[in-house]
Amino acid sequence: MSAQKAGAQAGSQAGAQADSRPGAQTSLASTPSPTLDAGPRPRRTARKRKEIATAYTMLIPSFIGVGFFLMVPIVLVIAISFVNWNLISPPTFVGLSNYETMFSSPGFWNSVKVTVVFSLIAIPAAIILGLLIAVGLNRKLPGSGVLQIMYVIPWVAAPLALGIVWSWLLAPSGLINEVLGTRASWLSSETTALPVVAFVYVWQNVGYISLFFLAALQSIPRDIYEAASLDGAGPLRTLWSITMPLVRPTTFFVTVTSFIASFQIFDLVYGLTDGNPGYPGGTTDVIAARIYTAAFASPRIGEAAAMAVFLMVLIVAVTVIQQRYFARRMTYEMS
Repeated sequence: MSAQKAGAQAGSQAGAQADSRPGAQTSLASTPSPTLDAGPRPRRTARKRKEIATAYTMLIPSFIGVGFFLMVPIVLVIAISFVNWNLISPPTFVGLSNYETMFSSPGFWNSVKVTVVFSLIAIPAAIILGLLIAVGLNRKLPGSGVLQIMYVIPWVAAPLALGIVWSWLLAPSGLINEVLGTRASWLSSETTALPVVAFVYVWQNVGYISLFFLAALQSIPRDIYEAASLDGAGPLRTLWSITMPLVRPTTFFVTVTSFIASFQIFDLVYGLTDGNPGYPGGTTDVIAARIYTAAFASPRIGEAAAMAVFLMVLIVAVTVIQQRYFARRMTYEMS
């Protein structure tokens, strides 16, 4: 006990001596934090500004291209939509008259309906077939490289030329009817005209879509499929639960681009209908063809510009909806 008391007294005396030293009564909270050297900061800021200036300098050509070939035409089309102009007499300001004429026209709404129906037929078919073709090509069977080239050739070709060739093939005396042994008027019937146009569109674009899906499939690690196989997952289960979630970013891209292309389709329809978009009975009267007819056949430039503005707003709105739908459903992690 005496030893313990002696130790306690020695400890208290040492603590008192330590406390009595000048500046000894400090705490962790009152200890000044080390200050950073402010010398290099201006140098880093100057370097950062130089990098930003270099980046914007390199983007100047793109800004010029986007400005002159995208923004300026959009502004001009919006301005023209408020005037009455036939390309000969001077334009006269009419306010919203072109939009009132457009919205009150049954033919315009028929064009919107035809375009929407065409997109609903063509886009899902092209995406599904493109994904299935990509899955087959990803197996790297003999001849896959040749098939990739064959699938891409229609997409590279001019749509107008493809439309003319297919109009010959689908004629009553064309090759298709000779093979089938019929005399069907595929493009002259109101029942089959639009589905045939959608078929040709899918045939043309399925190779383009399959290449994007193939690139996405090749980036998926094989370990994921091996683990799924060990767990007893079959091909359909693997496709639905693994492949499709991992290629959603690609699905979003091809869906948006295909939607924009389908709403702007004109040259393919023009070639298939021998220069008479809308034939037969307005079943192929897509909105881009109506804009062309209003601008160069009438000509009613102001009304055509109003329809072009409506088409732009519609495409932007649907694209934003698609972006919001896919935003929370995308998976970017591949490992």
